[in-house]
Amino acid sequence: MALPHASKGNNVCEICGKIYSSKTNLRIHSYIHANEKPYVCETCNRAFTQKDSLKIHIRTHTKEKPYVCEVCGKAFSRKESWRKHTLIHSDLKPYVCNVCHKAFSQNSNLKTHLRTHTAEKPYTCDMCGKAFRIKITLQTHLLIHANIKPFTCEICYAAFTQNNQLKSHLRTHTNERPHVCEICGKAFAQKSSLQKHYWSHTNEKPYKCDFCPKAYSWKDKFKRHQLIHLKEAVPS
Repeated sequence: MALPHASKGNNVCEICGKIYSSKTNLRIHSYIHANEKPYVCETCNRAFTQKDSLKIHIRTHTKEKPYVCEVCGKAFSRKESWRKHTLIHSDLKPYVCNVCHKAFSQNSNLKTHLRTHTAEKPYTCDMCGKAFRIKITLQTHLLIHANIKPFTCEICYAAFTQNNQLKSHLRTHTNERPHVCEICGKAFAQKSSLQKHYWSHTNEKPYKCDFCPKAYSWKDKFKRHQLIHLKEAVPS
């Protein structure tokens, strides 16, 4: 495929109409249309249309991270990733949800948030079919099937698939209860336990029996109740 050339006066791409400040930049751009990739990585032979793209790629091999956050010290291999990160410290949140108006510092976080409104779960487990909104949640879930438990308690050596499970478990040793009810002052080790406790104040009973009108605030009580119907269904 012939490379597009600069027109007189302006360096304009004849294929897509983009304008460049120099003939050199136009020629580099033209590689995209010609599907030419003259810059090749000597380590893995991956090829790129631009020299800068090759430089960034090489950092995946060298682990070089030249862009360092002055606030927290976190380092990045790409300047664009560093710029997005700095928004966290600046409190700038330019990406706003058009449904609930919640704002985010990064576009990727907004995209993930939008799935709470659409109920979209694009990441599906190939083993059990369970779907997730976030890729990292799927990756953590896969540890269950692989029976991998990388997070170990240093006190009793109980192992867990997730770090937050280990944190919750450690409170059984420290007796720490950071989640406090604002109504009665009762404290809980886990946030989920506090949320369930609130139902005792609101009289909310989300666990409803399919066989009779009874409803329960606690899942374990609901399960025990279900056993009554199961026993009735089984002939003696």
